[in-house]
Amino acid sequence: MTLASAAALVAGPVTLPAAAATAAPAPHPGAHCPQLSKKLSWYGDNRARLQRVIDERGTCSNPHLGHGTKRPVAAFDWDNTITKNDVTDATISWALRHDKILRPKSWKSSSKWMTAAGHRALTKACGTKVAVGKPLPTSTNGACADEILQIREDGTTMSGAAAFEGTWNHRRTVPQYAWVPQLFAGRTVKQLESYAKKARTEALAAPIGTTRTIGSHTVPGYVRYYDQQRDLIRTLKKAGFDVYIVSAGSEPVAEVWSRSVGIDREHTVAIRSVLDGKGRITTWNQGCGGVGVNKGDVIPYIDGKRCFVNQEIYRVKGKKAWDKQRWSKRIAIGGGDADTDVTFVGDATGAHLVLNRNKGEFMCRAYDNADGRWVVNPMFIEPLPQKSGTYPCSTSAYNAPDGGRTPVLRGDGSVVPDQVDSVHGEVY
Repeated sequence: MTLASAAALVAGPVTLPAAAATAAPAPHPGAHCPQLSKKLSWYGDNRARLQRVIDERGTCSNPHLGHGTKRPVAAFDWDNTITKNDVTDATISWALRHDKILRPKSWKSSSKWMTAAGHRALTKACGTKVAVGKPLPTSTNGACADEILQIREDGTTMSGAAAFEGTWNHRRTVPQYAWVPQLFAGRTVKQLESYAKKARTEALAAPIGTTRTIGSHTVPGYVRYYDQQRDLIRTLKKAGFDVYIVSAGSEPVAEVWSRSVGIDREHTVAIRSVLDGKGRITTWNQGCGGVGVNKGDVIPYIDGKRCFVNQEIYRVKGKKAWDKQRWSKRIAIGGGDADTDVTFVGDATGAHLVLNRNKGEFMCRAYDNADGRWVVNPMFIEPLPQKSGTYPCSTSAYNAPDGGRTPVLRGDGSVVPDQVDSVHGEVY
């Protein structure tokens, strides 16, 4: 890859600075240019913008990729980026409806940040009659299922009390995300994979729009692979890219789903639980960036995703993995849908693909389009309508490490102005 290639990169779906709109040199013609399908709809000219990066970075312009020339990398979030709806939530839904969550010795021990209120609510709802290490009857005990779902979704109990408290870096973790694999403590990886497979079969068979009722919660009951994303991954691989998934979900669950788009275990990065001597999942997970085994302090979440990309893909060791790397050690294409993806997607040197779910910090970056490479697309299934008003980029869209909300800043320190939601609705 050359600096000339870098100059030929994708423009975003909004008006570009004059410098960013400079035309790139045409790729070499011929049979070595794998093409995105023209039968699948993208917003505006997003397909062409992505195709340009594929042509510039892939085998079209670099026919010796994989034969002495380093492959370019594309990395994508999973939930609501490659699929419509969250596959981790689908697995939790299935597990609760089939009594697959084991009673912990103490709910307090299930997360280092669990509050006394959270512990009391779960203990009261789920009871103590079931022996420790045995399945909770969540298929029939709606109160227990309710508390688990409420804490997973909002970090609060059904009564509205905080389920987590203490100190954590809000750009490196969020307790309710870290809690998901911790919920499956005591199960083996193979067991969790089997739950994910059954949940996958069920969710793919359910009609689009299906919901399920668990306790008093109504949750999505279907999942679909986005055809456009399947095609993008397939085309990238044909063009010589290494393609990775970087998810804030549980790794065994992500791996079950990623196989069907041709991404293997080695190319799937998510929360990696530590196993005990009998191969069972524990409440500990592997760390990153100089942070060793931990209880959820570091997961692939916001800046944590950058850390895991740098550590697992580019083999950057220690604290340096938290830093933005030089151009040759950054992904060419990144894709995501939420604030948890903003840092690693922003690190991409070719295209920052955004599925619009109205997430503040992410959409501020995308619509500001500071480098002219942001590619915004509505969700391909059941897209959101236009957000009313503006994103509060200039005041409170940034997720600060201490949990506060502050202005979104560009690399030069200037404040991103509030942005209007301009890419939304159905794509035909």
